[in-house]
Amino acid sequence: MQKLAILGEKGGCSKSTTALGLAVAASLDGIETAVIDLDPQATAAKWSDRRDRDFPAVVSCQVSRLDKVLEAAEGQGAQLAIIDTPGKSTDAAIAAAKAADFVLMPIRPQMYDIETLDKAKDILTLAGNPPSAVLISLAPMQGRRHIETQEILEQAGFTVCPAVLYARVAHGDAGNIGLTAQEYEPKGKAAQEMIALYSYIARALYPQKERRREKKHAGSRA
Repeated sequence: MQKLAILGEKGGCSKSTTALGLAVAASLDGIETAVIDLDPQATAAKWSDRRDRDFPAVVSCQVSRLDKVLEAAEGQGAQLAIIDTPGKSTDAAIAAAKAADFVLMPIRPQMYDIETLDKAKDILTLAGNPPSAVLISLAPMQGRRHIETQEILEQAGFTVCPAVLYARVAHGDAGNIGLTAQEYEPKGKAAQEMIALYSYIARALYPQKERRREKKHAGSRA
């Protein structure tokens, strides 16, 4: 079972939106997926309560139970676990990063969020430096702020995800009824951006599968 941790020091940077969007994308891609909600606010778990579909599985748990819950998820057939963490919880962030095969760190393209990455770097070090990338999220739909943020982050030595999540209302509208943007507006831009992010994460977690898929697509176009 592969494990993806979603970390962010600040609240409101779309950690849960990202975790749930990726979980649904993976489920629709045929990967049995579980979301582990470490946030005391239980945002992901409450989203699941509003949902009328039986995927992905969402489990709310305390940090001290993370290893046991991951073990149980794998025992029940999960192929991917996405760990959604709360803001301002170093213990949860370290535990999630230690368990993860890949760490994704959503930030808004503003200096308040960029400055939190120094602490994120410390957390990654304590966790043994798992592979990681920063995701620029809630980017304005006009202007160059996301591009400028990417340049700052790359100069600081961070890997930046090539996919960007813009501030689109479809994410909130979908979440209100227990859906993700991909389900709410399958052909919308919010859905397309989440699918692009999923493709990036899938290549990181399942490189052999993605290479086979790319070869198959290339063959079908020949």
